[in-house]
Amino acid sequence: MAITLTESAAKHIQQQFAKRGRGVALRIGIKKSGCSGFSYTYDYADDINKNKNEKIFESCNTHIIVDVDNLPYLDGSQVDFIKDGLNSAFKFNNPNIEDACGCGTSVSFKGPVSV
Repeated sequence: MAITLTESAAKHIQQQFAKRGRGVALRIGIKKSGCSGFSYTYDYADDINKNKNEKIFESCNTHIIVDVDNLPYLDGSQVDFIKDGLNSAFKFNNPNIEDACGCGTSVSFKGPVSV
């Protein structure tokens, strides 16, 4: 099982750590939301608690933290950071997606999801 970052995503994360003055990892997950059922969540983690039910990955010299309950739905994903005009956002290239809503803010996954 693995989750990776593009160089663009890793660079953006490292820039945010520098801007914030702290940070050790990007914590990603999923939550029930939107018209297709789920949306991605992300937050900057200031520490890594190895006692939690989380898996830690490293990609492009940057750490990623994922709750093990979310891992089956995120496994194999690549997280990119894209800029389009004045807009910028993380983009998940996820092989586990069955469908996405028209606005692109929520997704549904292959198979049953229990989050």
